[in-house]
Order: sequence, then structure tokens, then C-alpha cells
Amino acid sequence: MSTRAPTTASNAAVRLWLLAISGLVLAMAIVGAATRLTDSGLSITEWQPLLGAIPPWSDADWQQAFAKYRAIPEYAIVNQGMSLDAFKAIYWWEWAHRLLGRLIGVAFLLPLACLWWRGQIRGALAWKCIGLFALGGLQGFAGWFMVQSGLVDRVDVSQYRLALHLAIAVLIFALALWLALDHSPAPEADDPTGPHPWIARSAAGLIVAIYLQIVLGAFVAGLDAGLSHNTWPLMDGQFVPDGLFAMSPWYLNLFENVATVQFDHRMLAYLIAAWALGHAVLVLTRNSAIAARGAVLLSAAVLIQIGIGIATLLAAVPIGLGLLHQAGAFIVLAIALWHRHDLVAARRAAAPTHRPVLQQA
Repeated sequence: MSTRAPTTASNAAVRLWLLAISGLVLAMAIVGAATRLTDSGLSITEWQPLLGAIPPWSDADWQQAFAKYRAIPEYAIVNQGMSLDAFKAIYWWEWAHRLLGRLIGVAFLLPLACLWWRGQIRGALAWKCIGLFALGGLQGFAGWFMVQSGLVDRVDVSQYRLALHLAIAVLIFALALWLALDHSPAPEADDPTGPHPWIARSAAGLIVAIYLQIVLGAFVAGLDAGLSHNTWPLMDGQFVPDGLFAMSPWYLNLFENVATVQFDHRMLAYLIAAWALGHAVLVLTRNSAIAARGAVLLSAAVLIQIGIGIATLLAAVPIGLGLLHQAGAFIVLAIALWHRHDLVAARRAAAPTHRPVLQQA
């Protein structure tokens, strides 16, 4: 964990910049979800990092782009006979998604150079920012790697590559947000002993579980698993549906079986909800308003997100609810990160001579 820097105007500039990057990554994730839900992700069949920022303008340009799309399996099998106007509709979604990725790169690199030149970013923070920028470059490659999987033998992208693409996006979001929190004013300690170590570890575990749930959601999206078993709390009349391990070898079911992937997503949601509520109860036994506010807010956010997920499933994933569910996942993660960061800060602020002792069961 990094040491929280003093609250200064310099820190405020770094914090606002990193918060803006986090917000842009969230926006890109939402646009990416829209691209997925509108089946727009394969509409641009080339990767041109610079020239690709210029969309088709003339009719000849549009006809050329459309001809390239008509050469892939998605057109032949799914969209045979699509009009040029319909193609333009899906093209603009994918183009906007890629353009936003380019804008994030510019929004990261130019302020980074400016803040570095002014001496506001240096030392360990500078290396962390360079690492974040490298992750952004990797994300661009991962996006094209994902698109490539749907251009030859498939009518959609690989769920494995989709999960990789989302996993990197979430990691960039989380790291940028954590660095922004490092440059936020430290909360005043309201518990002289600091939060119990197990509370901080529980908060860290929740972050990992939420991250895994988001990645698992990518498998749900990649397999269109939300379009099946559209009932709750049972899956078409059963809590544990038939066919969870119909594939061989067994582990393929975890990533390729529609029923299994949806079942796992449901079960992990229940686990996270129970964990968050239990965590909140544990925190409330301590005399710390700082710890309690984050724990209670996180529990509420998890329950709301589950409610949105259920509504999305029952309605067979309409685009509005689908985007709300995607955004909600990032918000839940952000709250978990904020809560954990407050716990770390509170523990550092506590008197070092006061350390809680684990009680024997």
C-alpha cells in the first residue's frame, strides 16, 4: 500500500486527474456494454490506432467499410441482407467505443506529462502512473485481440477474450481510483485502536470477490447467458438446474456452459451479499463511524446491484437495464475500494501502542 501524501494543491490536481481517468474508464465500460448489447463489436474489422479515429465520410468510404463487414461470418449468418443504414448504426457504437479509448490515452498522457514537468508527480507515483499507461496500451491490444476472435470462425467474440478485456479495464479503473484516494484528505481517526486487522482483511477479500464477479459477468455476457433461465429465484423451476456439468472435461462448464456460468454468477452474488452484510455487522461492533459508513454503504450498494441484476435477468437483458447493471458493478467496486482505503488510513492514524488482540473462540 502506498503512503497517503499530505493534502496540498498539488495533491488535489493529481487526485482530480486520476478521478477523471476513473470516470472515463467507467464511461468506456458502459459504451462497451452498449456495443456488446447492440451486437456492434464486429462492425469495424480493422485495427488502425491512429487513422481509425477518422470515420467514413463519403458514400464510397461507407460502402468500403460495409463490404469488409459483409465478408465476416456475423453478416452472413446473423445479419444477411442488412441495409447500409443499419450497418451505420452498429458502426457508430464501435467507433465511439474505440474513440473513447483513444481519448482516455490522451487524457492520461498529456496531464501526466504536465504534472511530471511541474514536479507534482515523481518517485514511486511516477512509476505507478507509467505502469497504468502501459496497462492502457495492453488494453488496446486486448480489445483488438478480442475482436479478431469473431472475424473468422465465429459470429461473436470469444468469451475468454471478452473477460480478459473487461478484467484489464476494471484493473485500470481500480488502480487509478486507489491512487486518487491516496491523494485525498485523510479521515480523522475516531477509534484510538484502529480497525481490527480482520476487518481490513475482510474488506480486501470483498474487493477480490467483487472483481471476480465482474469478470464472471463478462462470461455471462459473452455466452448470452442472461437470455436463458430468465426466472428467479429458481432457474426454470430448480435451484440447481440440470446439466451444470454436461460438458467434458468438467472444467469447461465453468466457462462455456450457459447454465453453469449463470448459476455461478448467481451464487457468487449471494456470497458477496452475505459477506458484505456480515462484514457490516462486524464493523458496527466497533466504535468507528468512518469504518461503519463504508461498510453500510457497501452492503446497500451490493443489495441494490443484485436487485438490478435480477430485474435485468427477468426482462431478458434490455439495453437500459444491462447498462445500469454494468455501471452498478463498477460503483460497487469503487465503494469497496473507498471503504478499504479508509480502513487502511484509520489503522495508520491509530496510536501504534494500541493493537487489538484476537479473542480465542
